Amino acid sequence: MTYHPLPSAFTAPASKSDLSLARLLRFTALVVPLAAAAQPMMAYVPALLSRHYGIPLATLGMLFLVGQVINSLLDPLIGTLSDRTESRFGRRRPWILGGGVLFIVGSAMLFFPPVGVSTVWVGAGVLLYYLGTSAMGTTFMAWSGEASGDYHQRTRIASMFTLFSSCGLVVALVLPAIVDQLRPGDGPLRLTLFGTLVLATAVPGLWLSLTAMPDRSPPALERHLSFRASLAAVLGNALLLRVLAADAAVTAGQGVRTGLLLFIVTFYLGRPEWAAGMFLFQYSFGILSAPIWQRVGLALGKARAAVLAELVQSAINLGLLFLNTDRFWLMLVLALLQGLSQGSGNLMLRSIVSDIADQHRLATGEDRVGLYFSVFSISVKLGGALAVGIALPLVASFGFDPKAAVNTPEALHGLLLVFAAGPALAHAVAAGLMIGFPLDAKRHSEIRRQLEARDSVAAAALVPAE
Repeated sequence: MTYHPLPSAFTAPASKSDLSLARLLRFTALVVPLAAAAQPMMAYVPALLSRHYGIPLATLGMLFLVGQVINSLLDPLIGTLSDRTESRFGRRRPWILGGGVLFIVGSAMLFFPPVGVSTVWVGAGVLLYYLGTSAMGTTFMAWSGEASGDYHQRTRIASMFTLFSSCGLVVALVLPAIVDQLRPGDGPLRLTLFGTLVLATAVPGLWLSLTAMPDRSPPALERHLSFRASLAAVLGNALLLRVLAADAAVTAGQGVRTGLLLFIVTFYLGRPEWAAGMFLFQYSFGILSAPIWQRVGLALGKARAAVLAELVQSAINLGLLFLNTDRFWLMLVLALLQGLSQGSGNLMLRSIVSDIADQHRLATGEDRVGLYFSVFSISVKLGGALAVGIALPLVASFGFDPKAAVNTPEALHGLLLVFAAGPALAHAVAAGLMIGFPLDAKRHSEIRRQLEARDSVAAAALVPAE
């Protein structure tokens, strides 16, 4: 394989000024609208469009399912294409800008539907939203992995992503509570507030992120990488597969807990008034998790921090087995602890992807950051799908029925067992996959040293003699 050297401007790690707190806050601003839109889009928009605008629920379910499928299929394609892109603005910026425009238009169509909105309008909004999310989100994650070549700086960047994501999610969860106090049952007002939050953060967020720092992503090393080569670059990378499997397990555990939390609070604990508040309570403490686990990652290294994070979350979920109607205080304590460890494993695993891409480039000369982040995104979605596909049928097999006036003690016990043991097992599996992970700070530092030395020698050879 012919190696194509990278210009030093692209291979050099970001300077300290590039990664100052102010610059990093600007760069990660785009995370807020992505997080603020995701939860309402799945949990509220279909229900509100059906109830208040007359769109059949079955039709909405199909439209959003198709949108999710398109989103998942596009991720690796966009990741691969962005790896090949060359422009005066860099590789990632054009995709982020184009995806951002689609995201904004699609969000506006869904959060601000006109009177008498049609199925065609909703379908077009769903398509634009998911196209924009895929193009913007996948390439933005790839760019975040290229913003610095330093092992620990990447942990810092990933922790800032987690912090802003938690902030966007918490604000989005506060809005329904505000509506319930001001104008209960006003679905259009909920949509308006959601839309205002998304658009008010997306427009400036897009500008802030795109102008925060130079696009250091290198130019395409290979212009004609086939699908087979891309598949081989993923399936042939054992370290990447370990990280993808671990993240799918983490996301599955989170999905089981999220999908069953309302049932536990409402039916098992008998506290329906806490049905929405429990999410807000947990995610509010989640804002603190990013700085806490950033320090842990800097002290232990990413892989060991990921193992610790997953073991902590496994223990927290096992503690849920001791819940009963007289121990609502225990639910609050464990939700607080869950919030403080929220996203900790995802943070470390996402940061490791960039290091694996560096190792792959050293071995092959191929830059695959976009592709690797795109398949990482798929692992997140796969984990969520596994959670829904396994947890709900499983609790139903125990006899639990949310439509029933009364559920049997056996059914409620089965619900608690799946709610607690399912995530505990998933997080334990994730921890097991990351034990002994060989790509640590020392190994990555050597990889970067070799990459920079090779690029410098090759670039010097291209300079014409005077």
